[in-house]
Amino acid sequence: MIMNFLKKVPAGMMIVPLLIGAILNTFFPAALQLGSLTTATFSNAGAATAMGIQLVCLGTTLQISDIGKVLKRGGILLLSKFFIGAAIGIVVGKLFGPAGVLGLSALAIISAVTNSNGSVYLALMQTYGDDVDGGAMALLALNDGPFFTMIALGASGLANIPFKALIATIIPILVGMILGNLDKNFSKFVSPAGSVLIPFVGLTLGAGINLMNVVRGGAPGVLLGLVTVFIGGAFIVFCDRVIGKRPGYAGWAVATTAGNAVAVPAVVALADPALEPYVAGATAQVAAAVVVTAILAPLMTSYWVKKYGSPQMPLEAKAEAGLHVPAENN
Repeated sequence: MIMNFLKKVPAGMMIVPLLIGAILNTFFPAALQLGSLTTATFSNAGAATAMGIQLVCLGTTLQISDIGKVLKRGGILLLSKFFIGAAIGIVVGKLFGPAGVLGLSALAIISAVTNSNGSVYLALMQTYGDDVDGGAMALLALNDGPFFTMIALGASGLANIPFKALIATIIPILVGMILGNLDKNFSKFVSPAGSVLIPFVGLTLGAGINLMNVVRGGAPGVLLGLVTVFIGGAFIVFCDRVIGKRPGYAGWAVATTAGNAVAVPAVVALADPALEPYVAGATAQVAAAVVVTAILAPLMTSYWVKKYGSPQMPLEAKAEAGLHVPAENN
């Protein structure tokens, strides 16, 4: 009964647990803070662990020959997301000044649109994509923080490239890849666990979301989330299809705002104090965008997969329509 329900909901294996976690965290936060194994398993404290295990399992399925494909796919997603976020924010800043338009400052726009939620992306790739899609997570980790935002705002000289954070993200994948290439039987044993962890990643990710942030961010915060998904996402999907010759599902999966992005406006303002007046508003709006995109991006990814297919859900009609067949793993 539960599995049938989850299958009927778009991206239900992740989005239903995510919503349950968000509701619990918003209205019954004490339930997730009982301590011991309960907190470790069901609160946001367990998100990093579940995601790390997923990356190790994913790594066991990657062959050394796949590295070039990982760099190509991840690079297209990373650069197109940065370009569209920077472009929208800079245009708004140039035309309307630092305060922006419709309550959205350039700081808020760039902070939200250039950052992506790696947990959502990885869970969706476990559901719809292939091993190379998941491996691209190593590159996408670069946009989870203030670095690209500061570049877009002209403050790159004051930023520190998070090499340590990047290395920390890559290591689980590398460990899995080494083990998987050394022993194919080990890969066969642990690789199914990646999919098993999807609902747990969704729940722990939701346990870090407060639905009241949508209220605090107000209409501008909701608008920021919509811009991130539908304008940013559409551009990334276009690049994924035209440049990468892919179906585009990964473009929607990366059209999110990272939870870490909530802290980005304050970090950027430390580098440029002139932006300080816009930090409070931008922070609330980015927090709202985190919630909105975590819900909408999986829905759009599911819709796109049903229309154009993916490695795990191919469509017979896509070859007749002249579309690239994702199962070829290019």
